[in-house]
Amino acid sequence: MRSTRIGIAGLGAIGRVLARRVAARDVPGLELGCVAARDVGKAEAWLRAQGISVPVVPLVSFPDCADVAVECAPAAILEEVCRPMLAAGRRVLVLSCGALLSRPHLIDLAREHGGQIILPTGALVGLDAVTAAAEGEIRSVRMTTRKPPGGLAGAPHLERHGISVDGLSEPKLVFSGSAREAALGFPANVNVAAALSLAGIGPDRTTIEIWADPTVSRNCHEIAVEADSATFSVRIENVPSDNPKTARITALSALAALRKLHAPLRVGT
Repeated sequence: MRSTRIGIAGLGAIGRVLARRVAARDVPGLELGCVAARDVGKAEAWLRAQGISVPVVPLVSFPDCADVAVECAPAAILEEVCRPMLAAGRRVLVLSCGALLSRPHLIDLAREHGGQIILPTGALVGLDAVTAAAEGEIRSVRMTTRKPPGGLAGAPHLERHGISVDGLSEPKLVFSGSAREAALGFPANVNVAAALSLAGIGPDRTTIEIWADPTVSRNCHEIAVEADSATFSVRIENVPSDNPKTARITALSALAALRKLHAPLRVGT
């Protein structure tokens, strides 16, 4: 079986987990082909310390050394990660899916060149059920997110509206609106809402509330779906990674999606 070369764009909390696991050949059929990072020297030093021998290359060179790119970078550079790979007919596993809502042309680019954008389940359970329900008629999708205040600090929506989450002693509602608006206001926090909207009825009909909640230590998400085939609700409490804005399960979800590329048995839609 020919190995699939994986390129990892970004060596933050998620990228480092994936780089270690793929380089260690934990997933049959995968090999680490290259990585990209903003600070090349720092990335090379980390790779040496881990005993990982792969090149650090610019994103434009990813198609030369990767069959699948995993985007673990800031949402602002999603275009730079996706465009070279999709234009070459390759696949990109996107974690900053909130940024995809304002870039539908990337989907067109994938369609034109035979590439593919993969959105892993990430920090949210229930996407399989939502995609199945979308084959029928979904009437509503509602989501509520509660995060420790520190995990929301610095979000553009908070800065723009002068909303402080410092020193809270009780939960505070900081946003209520559509998934599209949430993705713009909280680009590092609610990629789950974007994925949910793309799985179901779209970013304008999917609604979300975001709470800064000092009573929780985990990133908590609840979704409620009403459809002609089923009515269901799910809740998940995610342990934060080294980056409080990101759940630890996000990296594992990306790894599980990569494992399906060569798995003899695939579970889930």
